[in-house]
This record gives sequence, structure tokens and C-alpha cells, in this order.
Amino acid sequence: MKQKKNKEMAAKPSSKAISKAEALVVHWISGFGLAVAFWVAHNVHSISLTSHPSLTLRLIWVFECPAVILLYSRYRKDHERCSYFKAVGRGLLGLPAGALINALGAIVLGAPAGIQYLPKTINWSLVMSLFTIAPAASVFGSSWTDWQRIFAFTKLIEPVDYMICLPAHGAVIGAWFGAFPMPLDWERPWQEWPICVSYGAIVGYLVGIVASFGFMLVRQHVKGD
Repeated sequence: MKQKKNKEMAAKPSSKAISKAEALVVHWISGFGLAVAFWVAHNVHSISLTSHPSLTLRLIWVFECPAVILLYSRYRKDHERCSYFKAVGRGLLGLPAGALINALGAIVLGAPAGIQYLPKTINWSLVMSLFTIAPAASVFGSSWTDWQRIFAFTKLIEPVDYMICLPAHGAVIGAWFGAFPMPLDWERPWQEWPICVSYGAIVGYLVGIVASFGFMLVRQHVKGD
């Protein structure tokens, strides 16, 4: 009887199923949030990531935050036991926690730690948290097994795993590559922290979004065959 119950529990999906159309909408809205933030920065405030990195990054995370957390909370794990608002709360808690992790990681890897860089580092870390930690916090909560599976072992099972893992890895790898020009003596304004790192992270995040949707299409095609 107990084995039968365990099999039934294993057969149930751990999170809400996501169709290809839903995944495309989630990714589109995430990308649209970035576009709106850059549009507002350029057309309303007449600034750019190069000229005013701190304010531009603040606009990005302000526009991205509701889109990312509200959307990914719909696909929370164990959605029958975890309410939508609880998942939103987990995402909101994961945002500053992820920002702290990203900030400490950047400083350890050589980002400037002076007080004059603090606003830039805070806003950059919040953007990175929305790219990496906040979606996973909304979906998985405190399930350490799922965090390890996604970020340590990259064992992707469900569509939401691809939607979280690949953009997050893309953002981190993009930020890492974006940091390469910083120590060079080209004396360009975009070499300053965290401008080129931010551009790299955004490009990597968008590439990860495209890759995750592509992998989902391939996965569903293979399963269909």
C-alpha cells in the first residue's frame, strides 16, 4: 500500500505543466521588461548604461522584478501545498538574498569594493539576482535537492528547469566574459565596473532564454517520438 502511494506521488507533476506557448510568453515578457527599462532610461531620463550605470540598472531590476517573480511563481513546485502568494513571497525574499550572493561573488573575483562603487554593486547584484536566484526561489523555495539538481548537477527534468537553469547560467557566463575588458588599458568609459559586466550578463541571459526555449522544443519533440 505504501509503495503504491509513493508511486502515485512520484507520478504527479511536482510543478504546474508548462506548454510551449506559455514558456514563450514568459520568456517574451522577461525580455520585454528589459527592453522597456532601456527605453525608459533612454527616452525618459536621457541616460544609458554607460553614462549612468547605477540608475539604469535600478530601472532594469524595477521593471524586471514584478515580471519575473509574478510569472515564475505560477510554476511553483508542489503548487497544491504552496499558494501563489507564498511563492511570490519566496521570490521577494530570494531577491535580496541572491543579490548578496552575487555581490560577494563579484567582490571575491575582483570587483571594486570601495564605498563609491556601492550603489552600482547593489543595483547590479539585484539585476543578477533576478536573472539567477529569484526565479528559482519562487519555484523551488527551500528545496535544497532541487537547487543542487539545477545549479550544481544541471539535471533538467521539467520545462521550468530549462527556463531557470539556462538563462541563469547564461547570465553568469556572460558576466564573466564581460569582465575581461575591465583591466585593459583602453581607457574607455564602458570598461568601468559594472558596465561591461552588465552588458555581458544581459546578452548571456538573452542567449540563455533562446537556448532554453530551443531545448524545450527539442525535448518535447523527442518525447513525442
